[in-house]
Amino acid sequence: MEGRLSIAHLSERLGSPALAPVQNAAVWLGDALALLEKVPDASVPLVVTSPPYNIGKPYEQRLDIATYVDWCDCWLSQVRRALAPDGALWLNLGFLEVSGRGRAVPIPYLLWERLGLYLVQEVVWTQRNGVACRNRLSPRNEKLLWLVNDRTNYQFNLDAIRDPNVAYPTQQSKGRMRCNPLGKNPGDVWDIPRVTGGRATAERTIHPAQMPLAIADRIILACSQPGDLVLDPFAGSGTTIVSAVKHGRIGVGFELKADYAALVGGRLDAMNSAKKRSV
Repeated sequence: MEGRLSIAHLSERLGSPALAPVQNAAVWLGDALALLEKVPDASVPLVVTSPPYNIGKPYEQRLDIATYVDWCDCWLSQVRRALAPDGALWLNLGFLEVSGRGRAVPIPYLLWERLGLYLVQEVVWTQRNGVACRNRLSPRNEKLLWLVNDRTNYQFNLDAIRDPNVAYPTQQSKGRMRCNPLGKNPGDVWDIPRVTGGRATAERTIHPAQMPLAIADRIILACSQPGDLVLDPFAGSGTTIVSAVKHGRIGVGFELKADYAALVGGRLDAMNSAKKRSV
């Protein structure tokens, strides 16, 4: 394989994708681990994913904790093998109950020894709605782990994700800007509304645990370049793929359920239609 990883390169290993709704997007149907094993070594610039949380959602089979952690270890090892030398994995994880140990245990606590990559940062995704509790605080956050192969060599494009919606009290001093005119660093606490739960939005699909597009947008802009391939081995409703295409990357994913994979084409069509209306 020469040059950048492409859909054509992956098709040589994985076979033709089940869905290729646009030139720079593709979805393969099947088990994530089996498909990951066929991805070329050291080839993927960016992986953005939110795996099953083992909490009994319709798309997952609930496992005992030890089996779940071992399963995560298996697919994480394949992601590590497939990541490019300057590649990154962004991993969105919630919490689960560990019998006798804790009611809402963050999944990163269980996987820490299995990650095998350098943790640049943990980002806290705060949410405005969710489960309402009476005998404990209502959970309103999930974690995003930013992991890289090489702690001295990874992509980070801060200017691409600066927050412009900031009113600085004093922007100039002696005629010089005291702050970046593009905005401020968005920090490691992201207040982004959930797509599922609460009032329905235009973005919402049938998937019960859909990642907001705003999260994928920020990650992909920050940690990849135009033309890079972005992989989501647990594609779900296709948010990672849609965001990658939106920002001039190649979006590919693996998905076990055909009805979820089919959402990708519809979401890309809707995005393209919205672009045409705005022109």
